[in-house]
Amino acid sequence: MATNADLKSQFETAAAAVQKLTKKPDNETLLKLYALYKQATSGDVSGSRPGAFDMVGQAKYAAWTKLKGTSKEGAMQQYINLVNSLLKPK
Repeated sequence: MATNADLKSQFETAAAAVQKLTKKPDNETLLKLYALYKQATSGDVSGSRPGAFDMVGQAKYAAWTKLKGTSKEGAMQQYINLVNSLLKPK
């Protein structure tokens, strides 16, 4: 099992790799990436739910809420796995 330092390093590498993807992922994948990143860096969802006219904000908030209770380390590992799957040629 990777140490926390190794995991954090892999997570940071994955976060940098996402910025360089040649093909933009679909919206569902983008939401998953966002939610996993927020869970890994901030923990459980916080703040109030965005207003009714902020559709993107609501979707992000809902995606992050689904991960409530997931450890930061667990979210980091899921994020790394998802990014690695996006980097593999189809």
